[in-house]
Amino acid sequence: MFLLDGHPISPDVAFVHNGVQYPANWLRLASPEERAEIGITEVPDPEPYDQRFYWGPNVPKDHGELVKQWTVATRNTAGTLLLPTDWVIIREADNGTPADPAIKAWRESIRVASGTKVAAIKATTTTDELAAYITGTDYPTWPDDPSFSKSVITGGVESAVDVGATVR
Repeated sequence: MFLLDGHPISPDVAFVHNGVQYPANWLRLASPEERAEIGITEVPDPEPYDQRFYWGPNVPKDHGELVKQWTVATRNTAGTLLLPTDWVIIREADNGTPADPAIKAWRESIRVASGTKVAAIKATTTTDELAAYITGTDYPTWPDDPSFSKSVITGGVESAVDVGATVR
């Protein structure tokens, strides 16, 4: 990253310094000596950080607020996963047409998974712990919807395809 008078400047963007207009390609074409001559320094890029959990490198967001946010997001995800099969449950209540037991079991597994995820979120005590859980392997994995295991014809050969319900 290049700095001029303490402010970052971008390669391939024209800039003005001390009344002189520099073309967009000047930073790329100038030698380190030419850049130093007008006061441009090159510094390492800032440390990357996950903006969902941190305001900046090593500057965590408020843990309590993040717990609320991720609890709501988790429950919303569960609701979104359940939504396509709501009609099956409503039809059973309306006219007695039995819902597929596999769908009922899957729906319960979604509710249990949601509860487990929310409990794990609430069990964290720091933003670092929360970030590790959310970005780990357990949080984004949800039970597979049995109604999305379909048989697909590919190239004349029938094979089973499991779409799954992994949400990130």
